Amino acid sequence: MSNSLYDIPLNKIDGSEATLAEYQGQVALIVNVASKCGLTPQYEGLEKLYEKYKDQNFVVLGFPCNDFTGQEPGTEAEIQEFCIANFGVEFPMYSKVNVNSEPRHPLYATLIDAKPEAEAAEGGKLKDALAKNGLLPKLDTDVTWNFEKFLVGRDGSVLGRFAPDMTPEDGVLVSAIESALAA
Repeated sequence: MSNSLYDIPLNKIDGSEATLAEYQGQVALIVNVASKCGLTPQYEGLEKLYEKYKDQNFVVLGFPCNDFTGQEPGTEAEIQEFCIANFGVEFPMYSKVNVNSEPRHPLYATLIDAKPEAEAAEGGKLKDALAKNGLLPKLDTDVTWNFEKFLVGRDGSVLGRFAPDMTPEDGVLVSAIESALAA
C-alpha cells in the first residue's frame, strides 16, 4: 500500500497524538464502535478476542463514531469510562472519527479503499433492517453501521472486512484472525 496505515495521524482517546506504527508487525482488528447501539454488547466479545490473542501480537483498536443516528454522543472521557465500567475494555481506544460523514477520516478512507465490501454474517439481517428503515449508507462501499470490522495483517495490508452483525465470536472472523496470526 502506498498510503501506509501506519503513517496516518490519529488521536488516542486521551487526546494524545498517535499513529498505528506502534502496532506494526501485529495483527489488528479495527472497529468503529458506539456506546448507544444495539450492537454495543460486542464490546465484551472484542475484549475477549483481545485477551485471548494479545500474547500472539494481536490487538483490537476501537474507533468511536457518531455517524450512525448519533449513537456515540459522549465525550472521549465519557466513552472511555463507559467502556471500562460496562465491558472491562482494555484494548486501545481512539478519539471519535468520521467513517462515512465528511470529512471521512483518512484511516477509514484507506481501509475502505483496500476492502470496498464487507463479508456478511451468515443469516445476518442487519442490512435488511437498515434498508427497511431508510438507514443504509449512500454508497455500497461505505461502512454499513457501528461495529464493522477491518482485519489488518502484520504488514499493514487489509486482509478482511466483516459486517457489523458478524459477532466477535463468529467462526468466520475467528478463523480469519487465526490465519493472519499464523502467517
